[in-house]
Amino acid sequence: MCAGAIIHNINNSQDIRLIGGLGVYMPLTSGCFNVANLALCGIPFLAGFYSKDLILEVVSLSYINIFSFFLYFFSTGLTVCYSFRLVYYSITGELNCGSLNILRDEGWIMLRGMSGLLVMRIVGGSILRWLIFPTPYIICLPSYLKLLTLFVCLVGGLFGYFISNVSLFYFNKSLHNYLVRYFSGSM
Repeated sequence: MCAGAIIHNINNSQDIRLIGGLGVYMPLTSGCFNVANLALCGIPFLAGFYSKDLILEVVSLSYINIFSFFLYFFSTGLTVCYSFRLVYYSITGELNCGSLNILRDEGWIMLRGMSGLLVMRIVGGSILRWLIFPTPYIICLPSYLKLLTLFVCLVGGLFGYFISNVSLFYFNKSLHNYLVRYFSGSM
């Protein structure tokens, strides 16, 4: 719901580089959006943490080949990388789209739905965990496998931060003189 409201307000564009500074224009929507992304990353005590942590621990315990093991943790790192970039772009910077619309939170019907989902993201994971597993479900793993999940999430977040700060001109040196070539070619 949050992503749809944001896409609708920035002229139906899905480019995340255009959504800078949404907290100023759409504070409730961007708050719900960022909590949803952090829950997707598996931040502790949000709804996604309980399922993602359990799944990663079960994968660590199972007898799978090293390629599947690497692929699973690599995809987790990429999920955190993309989600962190999305949170970073929506909080920092300035709005980069030339929207003629007035950017604002959607109507109260939409905000009520987003608020209900926000509450469930915050408390729903722990409530379901207590209802499904009344006694704590403890998985005994070596410390390096326990810390692997945290390490993958941390590296994915740092990678997303570094990608967000690298400009397009850093990788493609021919774009430095693009406007000069365009201007010279039009003479």
